[in-house]
Amino acid sequence: MKEIIKNKICFIICVNDEQYEIEALNYINRLYVPEGYIIDAISVKDATSMTAGYNEAMQVSDAKYKVYLHQDVFLINRNLITDILEIFSNKEIGMIGAVGTKILPWHGIMWYGSQIGELWSSEITNMELIRKGISNRWEEVEVIDGFLMVTQYDITWREDLFDGWDFYDASQSMEMWRNGYKVVVPKQKTTWCIHDSGNVNLKNYYKYREIFQREYLLNRDIKY
Repeated sequence: MKEIIKNKICFIICVNDEQYEIEALNYINRLYVPEGYIIDAISVKDATSMTAGYNEAMQVSDAKYKVYLHQDVFLINRNLITDILEIFSNKEIGMIGAVGTKILPWHGIMWYGSQIGELWSSEITNMELIRKGISNRWEEVEVIDGFLMVTQYDITWREDLFDGWDFYDASQSMEMWRNGYKVVVPKQKTTWCIHDSGNVNLKNYYKYREIFQREYLLNRDIKY
């Protein structure tokens, strides 16, 4: 059994585009690392699914803190690590996201409901700042979006259910709650990241939405 290093942060990316990987790592390497802490990065290539790639990296990494991000996410807040550690000083918090929703709509699609959080979103020819107000230092949410997911506890990603590229984020949010940890979105002093989302592939999206609904939403009366 590996020993967890409590002052280590690992950045984990599933990669199928080398240019995106290089750019994402450039931003990671520019982050301010607080004294006494160390960082590393794991690029998972040829993953069969997001959950499979994340489980593989999670099992290999000995870092207490893990930052799961899409290859097309660029971390522009150089004090990101300091901000993360401040939030995780509350041991009840298991996971942090940049955008989330307090109550997931019945259909399971976060972006069709009410969101809170902040990011720069780039879509082919347009970039815009998405900012949904948060009045407190952080607020609890039911689920977060998967472009950026930061954890201080390891919970197995549901590879048994989500063997593709959709709803792994909503599932992991629910699994955190099931294991007794809070999921939160912080008030960002400086916008944390740019997400160069481009075109979205929805080929199997609704298949995984149905799986998610059956696993989590049909028992919505259960308190996570």
